[in-house]
Amino acid sequence: MTTTLRAIRAGLLVPLALLLAGAAPAAHGAPGHGLPGNWLRLAVTRGDARVGDAPGVLLLCDPPRGHAHAAQACRQLAAAGGDIGRIRSRAGAMCPMLYAPVTASAHGAWDGRRVDYTHAFSNSCVMGAETGAVFDLSG
Repeated sequence: MTTTLRAIRAGLLVPLALLLAGAAPAAHGAPGHGLPGNWLRLAVTRGDARVGDAPGVLLLCDPPRGHAHAAQACRQLAAAGGDIGRIRSRAGAMCPMLYAPVTASAHGAWDGRRVDYTHAFSNSCVMGAETGAVFDLSG
């Protein structure tokens, strides 16, 4: 075998090994994502926009970062066992009866379980009252 052929094979084996290593599920993340611990990709769309069109943020909770209110959002998620639908509603929230629809979506992993959440709310005030700081993506 020539030196050139060996160099080409060696050059292909390293990227192939890295590709295969990245394809293995992470021990504590969702399959294929390779992120450890508890994390969610969050997005909020307004009106008729599709959920995939909205820019999102990555909320990481081990330690809390990547989100304007990461510590508070992670505490609320921890209290709800990572289930956004179980977050305690804000007591006494007074939201206007204004129809300005928003759709909140979250995808990621919590305590080794996959999280897929999408819910439409009548307006952003109602969304905040029902989901706490999780979808408060304002800085």
